Amino acid sequence: MNEIKIQWHPGFVAAVNLELAANRNDLNTKPLEIDLLVIKKDSHVQITNEIGRLFKGHNILEYQSPEDHLHIDSFYKAGAYASLYKAYGETVDERKADDITVSMVRETKPDGLFQYFSDHQTLLSNPYAGIYYVQSGVLFPTQIIVTKELDEESHRWLKSLSGKLKKHEMVALLRQIETLEQKFERELADAVLEVSIRANPQIVEELKGEGAMCQALLEIMEPEINQIVMQATEKERREKEEAIRQLREKEEAIRQLREEAEKSAIKMIKLQKFTIEEIQECIPKLSADDIRRLVQNVAQGKL
Repeated sequence: MNEIKIQWHPGFVAAVNLELAANRNDLNTKPLEIDLLVIKKDSHVQITNEIGRLFKGHNILEYQSPEDHLHIDSFYKAGAYASLYKAYGETVDERKADDITVSMVRETKPDGLFQYFSDHQTLLSNPYAGIYYVQSGVLFPTQIIVTKELDEESHRWLKSLSGKLKKHEMVALLRQIETLEQKFERELADAVLEVSIRANPQIVEELKGEGAMCQALLEIMEPEINQIVMQATEKERREKEEAIRQLREKEEAIRQLREEAEKSAIKMIKLQKFTIEEIQECIPKLSADDIRRLVQNVAQGKL
């Protein structure tokens, strides 16, 4: 069965742009082909958003979608990407190691990874809600951002990249989008909203009867919403058809097996060499009553 494919990374790039809106003119943001985001900033710039407090000149961000697992190997892989970025400067040591940071973003806390850190004496600090600094065992300053733990009001954009949104969270996202005046920011917000809607199609159904808020939702993304609803409905229809098909196939297979069992039993009955108990022992799919019925039908010439 085909699943609705959610492209999380474009929404993440848009969400980060909106999160760092207060410093947008001071930053150079560039997505990379390997689903990383590189943010460059001047040394004198101070980022107001907590997720940017760690930032230096070159900042590598990797987003883990809700389906991805952040384990120790993916953690080291992010560090390896940062090392490659450092090595690919135009001149030797153009990008200084102490001017590079790594940020890994995911929805839920990576308990397995944090347990690994604890077992291997890797130090962690938690300076802000949902933000963890890895303070040892890394080449570059590194933070892990758990969006589920971020403050809802301050980090609406990143927290909206979830497949577990509540209706009030979607409503809050819509209200925040309505406050945006710049065309570029509205386009970014639409990218975040598209991901949120695709990941939470049930909320569209819940909001259909919500009056003005539903109308705002339709005005923002009516074509996308219609497509999502259509895909979700089609997916449900295919799932039901597949379940019915599998049930019928199972019933047909059972029927065929029973027919074969009865044919074998009839042959043994006609030989008149086997008792009902012996036939049942050879053909356990038939009960003693089934075999007695066949014996009676053979005796009456019906089989």
